[in-house]
Amino acid sequence: MGFFNRQPRAADGPAPPVAANGTTRNEKRARRHGFEPYTMTTRPTFGQWLKYTWLDILTMAALGAIGLGVYYAHPAPSRSFAVQFSDGEVVYPQFAYPMRKEIIPIWLAAFLASIIPIFIILCMQIRIRSFWDVNNGVLGLLYSLITAAVFQVFIKWLIGGLRPHFLTVCKPDITRATNTQIAEKGYSAQGFAEIYYTKDICTGDPNEIDDSLESMPSGHSTAAFAGFIFLALYLNAKLKVFSNYHPALWKLAAVYAPVLGACLIAGALTIDEFHHWYDVLAGAVIGTIMAFSAYRMVYASIWDWRYNHIPLNRSNPFPFGSRDDMELGGATFTRQVGWGTSGAGFPFDDKHGYAGGGYGGYGGYGGGPAINRKPVASNGVGGSFHNNGVRGEQMV
Repeated sequence: MGFFNRQPRAADGPAPPVAANGTTRNEKRARRHGFEPYTMTTRPTFGQWLKYTWLDILTMAALGAIGLGVYYAHPAPSRSFAVQFSDGEVVYPQFAYPMRKEIIPIWLAAFLASIIPIFIILCMQIRIRSFWDVNNGVLGLLYSLITAAVFQVFIKWLIGGLRPHFLTVCKPDITRATNTQIAEKGYSAQGFAEIYYTKDICTGDPNEIDDSLESMPSGHSTAAFAGFIFLALYLNAKLKVFSNYHPALWKLAAVYAPVLGACLIAGALTIDEFHHWYDVLAGAVIGTIMAFSAYRMVYASIWDWRYNHIPLNRSNPFPFGSRDDMELGGATFTRQVGWGTSGAGFPFDDKHGYAGGGYGGYGGYGGGPAINRKPVASNGVGGSFHNNGVRGEQMV
């Protein structure tokens, strides 16, 4: 397991400051706030890892059990639906599509949304080589998938809706509404022109009927976006696509490949008529929100390119704006413009010659002098663009 135990190199900068009694500043801070301190530059034993993670494992197990219970429960509301007008015309043809075989089953969507991101996170360790990056990446992915799944099954159970193939699965027999027992329960024809019924007139498979009453939101879309959007955020951080340099095009393609995968999985549901477009959209929104939330829980930022690659420590707060005590500052896959090679992982400070100190790399983050640039301006004479005898196209 030494693969995940990346030791700092000489170029990585000084080790975290150590007090006279041998205690690092991180450890003192953690103990002061009641935490058991640990360093993220070394791999813990299984017992130590379990000590830090057991509550999350228990919570995920509980949420999974709750989600499964709700998933297998009967739909909570008793929905009414129209079948035919008096002339035999189908009232809502959008619920009368044929039932087709799923292009991508729900188990496959969940499998792809979990296994592919985990595989990519592990592949990133070829250069990152950090146990805690794997830990935070995989746990964050599970946070996203599990919370999104529980969120959507509760909405399905309490709100739901009719799937496009509902009437095909229901196999309604309107004459059942005149059955004495059904009539006594109030399930005879209701509403305007008495064209509305409940599932009691259905003659199809009860399990398929229950499933076809829980269309919104799409579970496929929720899982796909929860997993693949998390992966896209991870790739953006590790490849520094939206950062302080001009990256190669393949990195942009790599970041958006998971987004395309999520869209394809979700869009397939409108082809096989298992969901309406609004079911897919609702699932995509839920999955995306959970992915963003989970990523921010385990990494220092989402969009701030200075920090979004750094896994967070459970024991110590992240020292934004300071390089002191910063761990895994170089935990990036890219090696362009100094990323992944400096101890703090910030290739825009005085160590790289962009500023005199602090974060003044481009004159925008304080501390050091900005890079001098020649202005493009007009001297106002005769409308020609000159500045002390320098042509406009030369002033860049």
